[in-house]
Amino acid sequence: MDLGKPNLEAFANAVRELARQDPSVLVVTSDSRGSGKLSPFGKEFPKQIIEVGIAEQNLVGVAAGLASTGKTVFAVSPACFLTARALEQIKNDVCYSDNPVKVVGISAGVSYGALGSTHHSLHDYAVLRAINNITVVAPADNLEATQAVLAAAKLRSPVYLRFGKKAMPHLPGNPADFELGKARWIRQGTDLVFVACGETVVEAFQAAELLAQDNFSAGVLSVHTIKPFDTQTILDVAGSVRAMITVEEHSVHGGLGEACAALLLEHGLAPKFKCVGIPDEYTVTGSQTEIFQYYGISPSGLAKTARKLLG
Repeated sequence: MDLGKPNLEAFANAVRELARQDPSVLVVTSDSRGSGKLSPFGKEFPKQIIEVGIAEQNLVGVAAGLASTGKTVFAVSPACFLTARALEQIKNDVCYSDNPVKVVGISAGVSYGALGSTHHSLHDYAVLRAINNITVVAPADNLEATQAVLAAAKLRSPVYLRFGKKAMPHLPGNPADFELGKARWIRQGTDLVFVACGETVVEAFQAAELLAQDNFSAGVLSVHTIKPFDTQTILDVAGSVRAMITVEEHSVHGGLGEACAALLLEHGLAPKFKCVGIPDEYTVTGSQTEIFQYYGISPSGLAKTARKLLG
């Protein structure tokens, strides 16, 4: 696969393009202009970027106020702090007050790697899934990242966009494949399907290619929208394969895996099932790649899990 840019850069480029077309597009950051790849935006649109400093709660409050006046607002901050320190403001000022802020969590999951657990965001799907009136999106590659930003800008309701730092390979597909709330097929398979989100989709795709060498047919489904959840596609898939493995850069509690498991149980569907993510323990310290390998989120680790599940 050809290597693209980090999804965060795709986000920043898409927001710049939106601002060129619409002067009501604003960016609010909490000392995140550089880490959010927004320095070019600031140079081109100095009157459309607001810096509040390291004050995530203020960030969300300011963004909510601006959005209430009809502005298209992207509130950008590291995901680990944005969805923890400012959770009260996201819940009340954005979601419950129905202010259409685009809450942007950058360097998400374990992107900060060696900075340790304080800088990991392994809780954001769980807490935001429990709050009414917010769309939660974790793009897999540059195509999904760009399309997610463009789609979010059109929504007049709250959105959470989650981006990592690593340069992402281009996955198969085209812009017409992308629709908020609708999972996207990356690869079809008949034995097993990897149901993945965010940057783990690439790991699942590479695992499927490894399995093909052993004559296993493994599909890959990118569930870029965690909420609203594409229940129909998941149910259709569950009835057509022998096994399902969910993959996420998040705690195994409260995320994609538990959403799938609950849905299957509700409908009496029982393919062989495994949830792969970060377990409930003190997370190891290392780069994103090292953490993925340790917890079996790598292509080889996922292929090993699949072979075991398929027997």
